[in-house]
This record gives sequence, structure tokens and C-alpha cells, in this order.
Amino acid sequence: MLSELHIENIAVIEHADILFDKGLNVLGGETGAGKSIVIDSINAVLGNRTSRELVRKGASSGLVTAAFNLDAELPWFSENDIPYDGELILQRKITPDGKSSSRVCGVPVTASQLRELASQLVDIHGQNDGLRLLDEKSHLGFLDSFGETGEPFRAYQTEYEKFTSIRRELKELSMNDEEKQRLSDALHFRVEELERANLKEGEYESVTARRDLLRNSEKLRESLDSALGFLHDGEENAENFLQNAQYFADRAARLVPDLEIAAKSLNDASFLLSDAAETLSDFRASIDFSPEEYDLLENRVSQIDRLSRKYSRDEEGLIALLEESRKKLEEIEYSEDRIARLKRDLKIQKETCKKAAEELTKARRTAASVLEKRIIKELRELNMPSVRFMVEFTSVENTVGFGPDGADVVRFLMSANAGEDPGRISRIASGGELSRIMLALKNVFAEHDPVQTMIFDEIDTGVSGIAAQRVAEKLYNVSQNRQVMCVTHLPQIAAMADTQYLVSKSESSGRTFTKVTVLDMEGRKQEIARLFGGDYITDVTLAAASEQLAAAEQFKKKAKE
Repeated sequence: MLSELHIENIAVIEHADILFDKGLNVLGGETGAGKSIVIDSINAVLGNRTSRELVRKGASSGLVTAAFNLDAELPWFSENDIPYDGELILQRKITPDGKSSSRVCGVPVTASQLRELASQLVDIHGQNDGLRLLDEKSHLGFLDSFGETGEPFRAYQTEYEKFTSIRRELKELSMNDEEKQRLSDALHFRVEELERANLKEGEYESVTARRDLLRNSEKLRESLDSALGFLHDGEENAENFLQNAQYFADRAARLVPDLEIAAKSLNDASFLLSDAAETLSDFRASIDFSPEEYDLLENRVSQIDRLSRKYSRDEEGLIALLEESRKKLEEIEYSEDRIARLKRDLKIQKETCKKAAEELTKARRTAASVLEKRIIKELRELNMPSVRFMVEFTSVENTVGFGPDGADVVRFLMSANAGEDPGRISRIASGGELSRIMLALKNVFAEHDPVQTMIFDEIDTGVSGIAAQRVAEKLYNVSQNRQVMCVTHLPQIAAMADTQYLVSKSESSGRTFTKVTVLDMEGRKQEIARLFGGDYITDVTLAAASEQLAAAEQFKKKAKE
């Protein structure tokens, strides 16, 4: 449940702290007062797309913080290695250049991580949901969500992926003779070229190192000769000096025992010097460089470099390319046999896909039967007594009879009035009917949804009179099992609230300010009277507001009995 929302420098809201409660929370106020800013702020802190225009003019950044009370820790925390201490706090900071940063319980997260968590916390219904309902491509998703067809759908997808893989391979092999010959010639040339190169893993590094050694051979000889000369050539050399130093140090150590360590160090140094001299001498004796070897190495390095540039691969990649080319060449040479085998496999897999699609269709039709009854029940409770709602199934029209989502094309049909045949929702439903259908769907889907907070933005579009009363009652019933927030202009919905908020704006020093206030009973009467009569609040409209509140309380009592 969303317990608190802190908004700072978002559009016309300089600062607001809103405490939400369980049950039905209703936000009201004049058009343009800033109700949509509250919803935009919630959207922002849930990781949805934001824009630089959201930051209040002149502010260095905008900030939205939301606190949630959870019944239990969500798996998301362990999956993302974020500690949970019993309180969930989301935070989103937005800068005037459009950039943003997000935190969960103080830990920085990406926007995608935030959205993943938010999908388990809040379900927001806005105008886009109504558009999705009009888009028949979305209907199959609605049905699968309600019917929880995940298991047969995953089973079908596994078989469909096998089918597409076989078909893709078959397409690659099924080429005309001219294309096949051209590809075969190119592969033959590549294989022969790489085989002649006779590449070995790690060869380039060793050949390059040996070439560089030969390139500096003269300098190497000079350096070795000089080092050996200083070590033991002539009377004045390092070995003689060290031996003399060792001799006199030993004499001194016999007189002063404390010098034994120094004498021993000189003794060790003598051995190390002898070993170094021997190593240098042996290497000097082993040097056998020739210009011919250098030329061979230089040519080998050039050959490997040329192949690497030509095929845009390193040595390891060239070796792999040779194997790939051999395999492709073999596939082409034996493609007729391979094509025949793939055609047999494709035919078998096609039948397997059809069977998996039939199981998925069966699960969908079962779900559709239940969904039809549930939606009709919900809509009749929303003052649509003659409504008919049905899920129409047609088959996918292509050469195989199925596609990525199965073998079904699904669309919702309805008739709002008695005597009319069901038709497409986009052609039949008015704005008010569309709002009620969406509310009915949300209410039905919520039964299978663990999300505890539902937000309805302008659910009352096109609704009035008795229909408005029924929508208010439905929202209250939904709020008995989860937290519901609603932005509305209808007195019937406002009166049904457990907690009612007034969003208002004012001007000061040439700037616009919006504030959100929790209304007491008197404030609620004033606001509902405004919804009835606009600016002309009279004893009559106040009495009507009181009656509306009393009727709402009576309904709530009955609902709880």
C-alpha cells in the first residue's frame, strides 16, 4: 500500500506531502488545479518516462519520494541484492536537462529495475488503457492475463521456436543453382587460402616476439658483451671486486661478530653474481641469428596480418572461420540430403506445433467462457443491464495456420442495448461505456493480481447519473480488498471516498502554487456541493452534498454486512 507521497519542485507543486490511507482515496479539484501532476509524480517515482518540463521552473531539480507498506518482502529485493528492513521507499530525482536518478531504500537502481519493482506495487489505469481496449491486437493479451494461460503458452512457444529454427535453416539451404555455385566457389577459395596459411593458436604472438628479438640482435649482442666485460673481463671487474670485498668483510666479522650478517650477504651476492654471469654467457653463446630467419618471420607476420585485415578477425577468429567455412561448404555439397531431412523434420514439427496450439486454444476458450460471464456480471452492476459481451475466436490466416502467439485471433465484442448484435467495441461503445468496460476488466483481472494499489485517472469520463453511482459503488467494492486511488469530477465518487483530497492552486509573487489538502467532513460537503453547483454553492447544493454523503455511508454499511 502507498502510505506517503512527497513531491518537491514538480511542475506547479513546489512542495507537497500527501498521506494516503487504505480503502478508497479520492482526489478532486478544479480542472487545471494540478490533479494530473500528482498522478504524473506517481508515474515518475514508479520509473515511467519523464520529461524536463516536469521540473518546476527555476528549480535545480525535481524530487518525488514514495513510501510503501508491504505485507511481506518481495522476491525483487533478493534478486537485485538490495536489503529490505520492513519499509519500502522509492525516490526519483529529475534535472532540468531531462536526466534522472532512482533509488530504492537508499540504493541507486536503474529505471528498468524501478519499473520492474513498481509493476508489483501499483497498477495505474489511465486513458491509454482505454485506447488499448479499443485496439483489438491487445485483446489476446487481456484474455491470456485473465486465463493465466502461461503454461500452455510457454509449451507452445517452445515448439514454435523449433519450427521457425528448422524453417530458417531450410530457407538458407534452399537456393538456386547459380547462388549455390557462387557461394561454393567463394567458400572453396576461403578454405584453401586459410589451409595454406596453416595457422596455429598462439603462433602470432610467438612469431612476433621472435621477429622483434632478431630485429634488435646487434644491440642485444653489444649489450651482452658489455655486461659480461664488466662482470669478469680484465683485472678490474665485478667478480674480482666482490671477492676482495668478501675477503675483507670475513676478516672484519672474525673481529666483530655483529658484521657476520654483512659478510654473509656479500657471500650470497657472490653466488648470485656468478649465476647471472653464467646465464648471460650461455645466452650469448646460443645466439645464432640469420637474415634468412628474420625474413621468414617477417613474411609470416605480414601474412597473418593480411588475413586478419581481410576477414576482420584475429588469429583465433581465423582458425574458427576456417572450421565454419568447411562446415558450410560441406552443407552445400550435401545440401540436397540435408534439405530432404529438414523438410521431413519441418512437417513433423508443424504437426507438433498444431497440437500445442490446440491445447493453448482449449485453455483460452475455457478462460473466455468464464471471462464473458464475469464481465457481463460486472457491467450489469455498472448500470448496463442489457449488455452482451463475448470473446470471438478466429484462426490465424497464413500458410501454416499458426504464429508466434498461437493459432488464435481474439477480439472482444459487445452489445450495450437489447436487440442489437454484438459488434466491435471501437464501433459500439460510447466514452462512458468504454470507461465502465475498462473498470469491469480491471476488477476481474485484479482477482489474479497481487498488486495492492490501483490508481484510476479520470475513470469517470463520459459517465453520469445512475451509471456514475454504480461506478462509485464498484470502486468502493474494489477498495475493500486493496487500496484504490481515483481522480474524479463526479460527486457520487467523491462521496464514496474513505479519504478525500482537494487539489487547489493559487498565485503568489507572480508564481503558481498547488497544494493538496485532506478534507474533513465540512470540507467534503463544500467540495461535493461545488461538484453539484460550481461556484454557486447554496443551501440546496450543500443539502444535496449531505444527502450524497449519507447515502454513501449507508451503502458502505450494507457492503460490510
